[in-house]
Amino acid sequence: MLTAAKSAGCYVSCSIIPMQTTLFKVTGLSKRFGPIAALADVGFHVRAGEVLGLIGPNGAGKSTLFECLAGVLPSDSGAVRANGQAVGTGERSSLLFFVPDGIAPWPAQSVRWALDFTIGFLGGRAGLRDELVEQLDLRQLLRQAIGTLSKGQRKRVLLAIGLLTPQPALLIDEPFDGLDLRQARDIAAALRTHADRGRTLFLSIHQIGDAARLCDRFVLLSSGRVCGEGTVPELAALAAAHDASRPYDNLEEVFLALV
Repeated sequence: MLTAAKSAGCYVSCSIIPMQTTLFKVTGLSKRFGPIAALADVGFHVRAGEVLGLIGPNGAGKSTLFECLAGVLPSDSGAVRANGQAVGTGERSSLLFFVPDGIAPWPAQSVRWALDFTIGFLGGRAGLRDELVEQLDLRQLLRQAIGTLSKGQRKRVLLAIGLLTPQPALLIDEPFDGLDLRQARDIAAALRTHADRGRTLFLSIHQIGDAARLCDRFVLLSSGRVCGEGTVPELAALAAAHDASRPYDNLEEVFLALV
């Protein structure tokens, strides 16, 4: 059963969720910057072992949402709950790890140092190190200082750091930014491999095509509000409930109809 309710220009899914383990649930998350509501009563759930895509237009609040979830930015209200218990901002580091976009951590240190630090200090999984070096094509970069890398090279290093971490959920802001088509395809395949092994990936993705190829479900965000949550068929049914005059055959059409 699928219904739609209009709220400030957004249509919110009220679908019945199939039986599957929920890793954590977000309810009532709000954040204002002065008169601007960057996030307004945001709610959704994240399932264990899925690739969940966060998509929305520029300025929708995607990065703000990730920063609030990770505790980098304090939210004004709302809660994150896992196993029925509230997870405070100080406790979320055991649940999720956030990989921001456009940063160069430890710029004077080598890529090799960063990977070893992630394993030794952040409790990363040493058994994945060599596999990630090959999957993300990092072998030629191991001796280079992170601050000297190109945007795409830094992105691959950041992804390796995130995938090494032990937290069950990984939040990645724009995983394909700075990558060419071949690199994006290779990294999408690598991310899918880790998700198939049980890692939960929550990805903020600007390109609809990349999101459609990789993600199992989606959270649509527009002007700080959730406009839909579900698989492509669930979101298509939601769009059709609003306007049945045309078919919704792909994520791009659904996105344009709901956002």
